[in-house]
Amino acid sequence: MTTQTLERPTSAPAAQRRRRLTGERAMFLYTWLIIAWLVVPILIMIVFGFNDPKGRYNQTWQGFTLKWYKDVFAISDLTSALVISLGIAVVSSLLAGALGTGIGYALGRYRFRGADGLNLVMFATMSSPELIMGISLLTLFVSAGIGLGAVTITIAHVMFSISFVSTVVRARVITLDRSIEEAAADLGAGPWTTFWKVTFPIILPAVFSGVMLAFALSIDDFVVTNFTAGTTVTFPLWIWGATRVGLPPQVNVMGTLIFAAGILIAVVTNLRSRSKAKRS
Repeated sequence: MTTQTLERPTSAPAAQRRRRLTGERAMFLYTWLIIAWLVVPILIMIVFGFNDPKGRYNQTWQGFTLKWYKDVFAISDLTSALVISLGIAVVSSLLAGALGTGIGYALGRYRFRGADGLNLVMFATMSSPELIMGISLLTLFVSAGIGLGAVTITIAHVMFSISFVSTVVRARVITLDRSIEEAAADLGAGPWTTFWKVTFPIILPAVFSGVMLAFALSIDDFVVTNFTAGTTVTFPLWIWGATRVGLPPQVNVMGTLIFAAGILIAVVTNLRSRSKAKRS
């Protein structure tokens, strides 16, 4: 009598589960590869802030030192450029935050004539090449007889940052529960009081996110700034000019400090949000 070995067929759910786990594993690895791709340049910047180069070029590791953190403001032109960039970023982000919040609230809350056209303009501003925007603004300022400098840079940064702020605020306003505002109105609050006491605190995280995004775009911008700066030198413009003779390690240190400040703000904001969520 012949003995036959019967193989139990793999069940369809088990096979699907293995494929699903394989897909999840692949997505997990892909995600971490993207994160590494984004983080590696930042890590290199941080590491070379501790480098001790013997010449002008800070491109090869030659030894560990902390002296650049002590002498971070030793180069007066670089320090001045950083201060100018920070000042422009603060002013432009606040102006863009105020204007963008109003536009985003109007687009998210009301339907009015021209709303579709305004939406189109907002997204066209975000998608248009910076080169075209820089040339257009330069033509505008020159035609109007406005001298190029810190003021024109600030105006330019406000113009391209408004769209990002309004988009973030609009997304939050669309998901806003109208019943909360209606309850405030039933309790006797007027439109102005309802907005500042009820609506604005709810959309404040979105407003803050938009302002931080505008700040990051401003301090990082090179193309539009290059067209509208005139003789004013910002942090990115100084770095671009210094690449021909060698970047000093202070550039890496300043970049590290700016990055650390951004991380600190994000961590504090996240902790506060979690604390509020637990209390509620």
